Amino acid sequence: MNLELAQLFDESTRLPPDTLLGNKYLDPNFLYDKEVGVLRQVWNFLSNPDTGDAYRNLLFLLGIFFLSIIFYSLIRVLEIRKKEEAHLHHEMRKYAHHHADKEKTQAEGESVSRNSRWRQVLHLLFAESPNEWRLSVIEADAMLEALLGELGFQGEDLGEKLKNAGAQGFRHLNTAWEAHIIRNRIAHEGSIFELSHHEAKRVIALYESIFRDFGYI
Repeated sequence: MNLELAQLFDESTRLPPDTLLGNKYLDPNFLYDKEVGVLRQVWNFLSNPDTGDAYRNLLFLLGIFFLSIIFYSLIRVLEIRKKEEAHLHHEMRKYAHHHADKEKTQAEGESVSRNSRWRQVLHLLFAESPNEWRLSVIEADAMLEALLGELGFQGEDLGEKLKNAGAQGFRHLNTAWEAHIIRNRIAHEGSIFELSHHEAKRVIALYESIFRDFGYI
């Protein structure tokens, strides 16, 4: 009787295998055995000579790949630096050429006249804009007013100085009046007054004849 009770007690306390806690996958011993088995398989795989050869081949291929990238990058850097150097040399040559042209133009201007105001008049005259042609005539007229002042002719403006100069026998009076009238039309009429390049050159030539006669330019 006691034996039967003991067997009944044991059977009643044993968990059925299909319950959650009775699942073998939650058994610590089972899990330990599985972990050990997995680690043993990993170790066997890593210690296998064939696996070592495969790793060495993989590392060799990766090394070649990264070396190729480094080599390509170095070539690209050298190409970029070479292009930058060529661009820098081009800009330096361009600057040197521009500077040489500037010095040449300045030297040619000084050979024409050492009067900086007259060189400015010529610079405006040979520009492409009609507005600059007008400015060249206005500037030349201002130079004529300054010249008459230095010659001792009095007056608040160029018109009055020319009147006083005519009374004192100024030999370029007609030429000065002709050029000054064109200047007044430019100043008063503005863009309405059409001044061709040919006419601008003719008027500047009138001023030039007066300036050169007095050694003003």
